[in-house]
This record gives sequence, C-alpha cells and structure tokens, in this order.
Amino acid sequence: MTLLTGTYAERLETDASGRRVETVLVERGGRQERYSADTVVVACGSLSSALLLLRSANEQHPNGLANGSDQVGRNYMRHEMSIVMAVMKHVNETVFQKTLALSDFYFDSGDPDYPHPLGLIQMCATSHADQIKGEAPLAALVKHLPDMPFAEIARHSMDFWLQTEDLPISENRVYYQDGQVHLDVTETNEKSFDRLKAKLKQILSDIGWPAVLVERSLYLGKDIPLSGTAHQAGTCRFGADPSTSVLNLDCRAHEVDNLYVTDASFFPSIGAVNPTLTIIANALRVASIIEARL
Repeated sequence: MTLLTGTYAERLETDASGRRVETVLVERGGRQERYSADTVVVACGSLSSALLLLRSANEQHPNGLANGSDQVGRNYMRHEMSIVMAVMKHVNETVFQKTLALSDFYFDSGDPDYPHPLGLIQMCATSHADQIKGEAPLAALVKHLPDMPFAEIARHSMDFWLQTEDLPISENRVYYQDGQVHLDVTETNEKSFDRLKAKLKQILSDIGWPAVLVERSLYLGKDIPLSGTAHQAGTCRFGADPSTSVLNLDCRAHEVDNLYVTDASFFPSIGAVNPTLTIIANALRVASIIEARL
C-alpha cells in the first residue's frame, strides 16, 4: 500500500457512460496527478466525501457524481450534545474520574407522557479551577471578581456529557454555492435533549446530590456550535431505493458501479452514541464485499 501525504482529491472522473470512475484527479505539491483503479473507495469524512462527489459533476452526472437522487450532501447529522457542570453541596474528591455512562433512557424516556428515546449521559473528566476561570464569558468577569472561589466550585462539581440523536432532515446539508462551501444546520430533537438534561438533574437529586446544572454560558457547558463536526454523519445515505438514497446496501453508489463510500456518510440515522465503532464495523463489512468482487 502507498499512502500519499499532502494530497488533495479534486474530483473523480468517469468513463463516457458515467457508470465507472476511471481517474482520481489530485493536487500534490502544487501539481495535478491522476490515479486509476478498478475500484474506488471514498472515505473523506461525511462532509468532505459529499463535497468531493459534488465537485465531480460531469455531463452524465450534472448535479454531482452519483447524485441523481439529489441526496448527496443532505441529511447531515452531528448529534445534539453538550457538556454540563453539576455544582453540588457535596465535595468531589476524585482526581481521575471514571467515564461511566447511563444508557437507561437510550430507547425510552421512562415517562408515559413522552415515550421517546432521550439519549446517553456520560461522565467526563473533573473540572479544574483554571479551566472554569478561563472559560468565556466568565473570564470577562474575573477582573471584577478576582477572588471568586473557582477552586471551590471545581471541588464541588462533576461534569457530564449529554448526547441525543440528531434527526436526519434533507434541509441539513453541505453544498457549494458560488464556489464556496455552505453548511446548513437546523437543530432537531431539542425536546428530547432538554428532557435528558432534566433527567440528569432529577437523578442527582434522587441519590441525595442535588445540583445546579451550569450550562450554555459557563465552562464547557454550552451547546456544541455549528463548527462542531466531530460526529459528522449522513450526506450519502444508503438504502434500497435509488430515488431516496445515494448508496445501495453494500455502500456502492447506485449510479456508479465501482464507487464505494465507507465513512459515516452512509448512515441513514445516527443514534445517540459515538459513531466510530459503527464506521469501523461497516468498513470491514464493505471490504469483504469488495474483496469478493476482485
């Protein structure tokens, strides 16, 4: 295997029929180079994989390679997630805090009036005084409150990562407009996310550790912004219907016989857990399928 570093994949070029990728055009060291293979696998991450296909538009694929369904770039997902700092009366003496998680409400809230999944509650590393002090916008107040007991806040706190499923909608998408990359994101599933926060607060109260959940403006307890793309998924969803999906169930493009996509682009939904292990498992599955074709 040869790994090319410092290389940018500009576009995929097909044969005259548009059914096979013949050439991968890349830019390396200021020069264009072309590579060819019987099978081409795209795994650039959900955002960049979709953008590569869109850049690869040609006469046979005027809206982007493998984009006859107009689904390339759409159904982008990234999770509803936030870190909250629970400030409590009790002292948290832990130095290296375990990252335990609660999945009790993953499939159902447990509330008859809201029979829907909520997501995952996970413990994070412990807070430190300097982190709390330096977190905007609290940092702006430090000059006015220099003696604020940040160390005491840290000693009486415990951090939690909350994560809820981001629902796939076609309006959430990455695309090119006037030569610039655009990412449109509308928050989804906020009601479940808010209920998950309330559930955490209730749990702490029930075990005798009532807490104030500091969120959105203090420490890291703010919603992950648009630029938070670590859990990116969707954009080239797989499915049996070529009119509503980009890939078939083998993660091969419906419209291009030798093109596979093996990152999280294929996700039709993202669930509420980190996507990496699913990406790995599916990539191994697809690798076996490709091996059988060789």
